[in-house]
This record gives sequence, structure tokens and C-alpha cells, in this order.
Amino acid sequence: MTHKLPDLKDLTVLVLDAGDSSAGLTGERLEALGARVFSAPTVEDATRILGSGQIQVIISSLDLADERTIAMISEYKKSHPGTLYYLLTEHDYDTIEIADESARLVVDDYVKKPFDAVRFGRMVQTSLGKPSTGSTSLAVVEPLISRVKPYFLFRSTAMRRALRNLPEIAASGQTVFISGETGTGKEIVARTIHMLSPRSGGPFVPINCGAIPETLIEGELFGHEKGAFTGAHKSRKGKFEAADNGTLFLDEIADMPVELQGRLLRVLEEGKVYRVGSERPIPIDVRVITATRMDLAKAVADGLFREDLYYRLNVLRIHLPPLRDRSEDIPLLASHFLGRALSEMGRTPPYPVLSSETMYLLEHYPWKGNVRELRNIMTRVATLLPPDTKRVFPVHIIPYLDDPVGAAASAPKMQTPAGLLIPFGARLSQAEDMLIAETLKLVGGNRSKAARMLGISIRTLRRKLNKA
Repeated sequence: MTHKLPDLKDLTVLVLDAGDSSAGLTGERLEALGARVFSAPTVEDATRILGSGQIQVIISSLDLADERTIAMISEYKKSHPGTLYYLLTEHDYDTIEIADESARLVVDDYVKKPFDAVRFGRMVQTSLGKPSTGSTSLAVVEPLISRVKPYFLFRSTAMRRALRNLPEIAASGQTVFISGETGTGKEIVARTIHMLSPRSGGPFVPINCGAIPETLIEGELFGHEKGAFTGAHKSRKGKFEAADNGTLFLDEIADMPVELQGRLLRVLEEGKVYRVGSERPIPIDVRVITATRMDLAKAVADGLFREDLYYRLNVLRIHLPPLRDRSEDIPLLASHFLGRALSEMGRTPPYPVLSSETMYLLEHYPWKGNVRELRNIMTRVATLLPPDTKRVFPVHIIPYLDDPVGAAASAPKMQTPAGLLIPFGARLSQAEDMLIAETLKLVGGNRSKAARMLGISIRTLRRKLNKA
């Protein structure tokens, strides 16, 4: 899916450059997107420009964020609280020092060089409450989302597709099979089905078939009579009986020993359970929901799972996508888990917010542990976050990621057209002319597009084309 370029025509930006060529290039790239950019080489110049009260965004390099700069911006933000202040840095986020109290309270986010004007523009639009084209508003509540919201938080198309028939599945009373990677929320789906079903007044009994030794799982499921085996000093109900008139959730069903699969099939077919050591059937009224992280069809083909049981369980199917395939949900979930963890710790709102760059980092992290991993990370962040923190930056997150390089590796890469051959010995001005000419050829002579690709303003491009 492609997104339109952000339209920054109503945005006013102040760039503190102090002779920094990269800062000047930052301004030109924002101008190419329509922003009105002011440049200030000194704090005095910046103070004069801020005196107009028109500036919405301030950008400076990290090395320019000295005491005078921070004090000036802090004073301006007191009378213009909606102003955003961004620091450009060449350093990795985990090496940035943000211990200075005044800086932590003023900085809205850190942005790594090289400066990506398009992504930055979208960040600013979101921060100013102007979602960029292609974004999905959290305020849009569909009937499905409103029904499952107490149990699930999502806005992605992938999750809507996976759960679109959830209310009908819950009402049906049929056996349900849930598949998905570890940590995708299979048990939460099972609980949601139970709560939306006519059995919601009955018990919900979960059991992990892979967490119980083979010697014990039979008794756990079906119960046992007194004296059925050594140590059975009294009769005991199994999970099927405990779930009577409710729902039994068999997680990691693929790990159930093959010899027990036949007994499970018999229970499902007859609606009766036999305790270990007894031949007396006990009638039960139980809805069974199963789940696994494994490919159950492959387990059948490999002879590890009974084919007849597979078809008996796979009546209604729900497959949960991994978190990496539903990145739209990550900001929503991350904020929710952070707030919940802080609330459980006794902290009172308002809670710290996740910066745009932090959101970008989280959205492009591989999340091998899926939602469970995200929840655990945000709990760690909440536990160790300084009490006076107002904004969560990447530096707060990276120390707790198992694969901090993974986020950068997973970030989308820019696709570039074929290269340009510049002969050795060509003057810099000649190379520049060649690059401009080839770029114009690539975009069919459209000067606005060419300026955007070159990272300069249309005014600068005209000047270079008209030079003697």
C-alpha cells in the first residue's frame, strides 16, 4: 500500500542550523513538502523569529541543544504549548543522554540522521492531530470491535478479517480450532468466544496439553477414582467435569499424546467421560475449543495426530496473524499495556506518552514473541521508568529488546532506480547538472517531483536550472 506524500503547506518550522549544512538540507526537504521554513544560525535569531508566535515545529541538532537553546524553547512552549521540538542526532538511540531535567521536559522526540522528510512530516501530522493519508482513526468503532473491545484491542484489517465471524462462532456452540504463533492471543480469543456465547454463565476451564507430563494428563482431563493408581487416595474430577455447562479450552492440542487422542475423540462423540479406574460414564455438556502453534494438518500427515480427531476439532477455524503482520495495532497495544502496567503500580494519570519515533521503532521490531512479548516489554519499561517522565523515547525501550538491531533491519528500505554513471574527473558542478538532468528525465520533466527526489526546494531547483 502506498501513501501520498504529507502535505505540510500550513506548517511553520524553525530550523536552528548554526552553519550546519545538514540542518539546512533539512529545511529544504521540508520546503519541498510545502512547509514554511525559517532558519536561525544563533539563539538571538531564533528568539526574534519565535517572537512572531507563528512557529509550530522547532528542529535542532543534538549538539545545539545547550542550556540557552533549551531555556529559549521552554519559555516559548509555555505560551505556545502545542509547539513540537525535535532533536536531530547521528548517534544510536541507546547512546543518547537525556538525563538533563530541562531537556527531558522540552524535547518531543529524537530523530536520527539522515533526515527523512516524508516520515518526519507524517510524524508531525500525527502529533498535531492531523492523521496522514492512509491512516486509520482510532475513533472509528465498528460493530465487531465494539463487541470484543473489553477483551481485544485492534484496528488492523488483518485482525478484523480474522475475527469477523467471532460473534456468530460464539453463538453457534460448535467446536472451534484456533491456530497462530506463540503469543498471538489464542487463549484470549477462546475466552472471548466463551464470554460472547450462551455458556458465559458457566465455567471457562483452560488446560495446556504441552505443560502436563504424559503420565498425568489423562487424570487431569478425565479425572480418576479412588485407588485407580498409586497415590489416588480419593476420587477427583477432571477438567471435562469441571467445565460442565461451560467451555473447556485445550491449548497446544498438538502436544497431546497419540494414545489419549482416541479417548478425547470418544468423549467428543458421546458427550460422556470415563474417569481413570471407572467404567461408569458421566454425562457432560461441554463446549471444546482447541488451539495450537503448530501446523496440525502437517502433524496429521506425519502420523503425530489422528486424522479423525483433526476433522472433529476443525469444525470452525480461526487463524490469528502474527503481530508483525498487524503493525497498525502496535501503537494501540503498546499504549494500553504501558498504561495498564503503570496503573497496577499505583501511578495515576496522565501517563507518559510514547513518542512518534518510539512508535516507529516498535512498529518495525520483529516481535517473535508477538503480543505477549510486547506486553512484557511495556511492563519492564513501566517498572523502570523514572517517575517524572512525561514522554517515552527509544532510549527507554531499546535496553529491553532482545534484538535491538532487528527493528532497524525490519524497517522498510527505500527503493532506488538505476544508478547514474559519473565519469572520473568530472567537476562537482557537472555532476550536479547530470544528477538534475537524469532526475528530471526519470519523473518526465515534473520539476516538483524532481525537487522532492533531490531533497531540495522547487525554488532551489529553478535557480540551479537557470544559472548561467
